[in-house]
Amino acid sequence: MLVSAKEMLQKAKAGHYAVGQFNINNLEWTKAVLLTAEELRSPVILGVSEGAGKYMTGFKTVAAMVKAMMEELHITVPVALHLDHGTYEGCLKCVEAGFSSIMFDGSHDSIEENVKKTRELVQLCREHGMSLEAEVGSIGGEEDGVVGAGECADPKECKMIADLGIDMLAAGIGNIHGKYPENWAGLSFETLDAIQQLTGDMPLVLHGGTGIPEDMIRKAIDLGVAKINVNTECQLSFAAATRTYIEAGKDLQGKGFDPRKLLLPGTEAIKQTVKEKMQLFGSVGKAE
Repeated sequence: MLVSAKEMLQKAKAGHYAVGQFNINNLEWTKAVLLTAEELRSPVILGVSEGAGKYMTGFKTVAAMVKAMMEELHITVPVALHLDHGTYEGCLKCVEAGFSSIMFDGSHDSIEENVKKTRELVQLCREHGMSLEAEVGSIGGEEDGVVGAGECADPKECKMIADLGIDMLAAGIGNIHGKYPENWAGLSFETLDAIQQLTGDMPLVLHGGTGIPEDMIRKAIDLGVAKINVNTECQLSFAAATRTYIEAGKDLQGKGFDPRKLLLPGTEAIKQTVKEKMQLFGSVGKAE
């Protein structure tokens, strides 16, 4: 069964490791992430953006697919189904659809509006046993229609949001969605440290996990990051493996055009990417 992300992230924060959120886009993505998590005995968070939810015909379809797949594949590790960068309206839809966790991205609103809406969602999530992620300071770049300038969060505003009773906090520290440019200045660990000093035991979230150097990932975990989001890297892995398969003409051999064969190399590539990230984040074996 699906679980709230609250307990898994509290354990991660205390144990100085991070749980990966891997965004899902279809059946192959979901299957690859779940099987890898089970193999490595790692807790995992399945992220769903509003765009991906719409692509998969709606949040109810996504929730039903994930729940049924977990049952059919005998998944026993903790799994949270989480809305990624949700609007207030999107959050309400995911509560109704049966998600176990949501993220409200109020970073584009005034801090007063962010606080108001977050406070309302805290109460709603408590009533439904769900976990809630909030955001202060936007994440740079663009992902699924969500665009941010990438400014660093104000630690005092982070404390204002954290004190509302949320379960995890995403704070902009110079991180970017998608590929990182060559002139990227890196993560602001000064900002991250200041946020942790004010928010205490609150699990912090690092968005834009694709392309961040491993030493920066490890340092971020040391400074309180307990959840790291990965999406672009899985997409790139899937695309590269699929391209190799087609350019080799394997789709023209026998029944190589069968979707079960055509999509298999990409699916296996996602598994490998997820495995590497779970090892880097330190979550392997933490589901025991």
